[in-house]
Amino acid sequence: MSKTLIVRYQTHPDAAEANAELIREVFAGLGEVDAGGLRYSVFRLADGVTFVHVAHLDGPENPLAQLPAFAEFQRDLPQRCVEQPAASEAAVVGSYG
Repeated sequence: MSKTLIVRYQTHPDAAEANAELIREVFAGLGEVDAGGLRYSVFRLADGVTFVHVAHLDGPENPLAQLPAFAEFQRDLPQRCVEQPAASEAAVVGSYG
């Protein structure tokens, strides 16, 4: 069963670049493992401090949960945030490309 998770949060201005670097390390870690069944994108909005993570999971397990770089990303996330992460599941209504 597939599902889509969307997480949105806002960092402190002085923590935004460090947050982006931790995200880049997550993607580097994903490049070293077989994260089959995962499609994952992270967006940094125009304000520079708001981040939106979109994960499409094709199975019941989230491969991110096993990734050391993702654990490191999550470790101090609450301290980096002004607006704490809000997660929600989403249903695809349409998709192109």
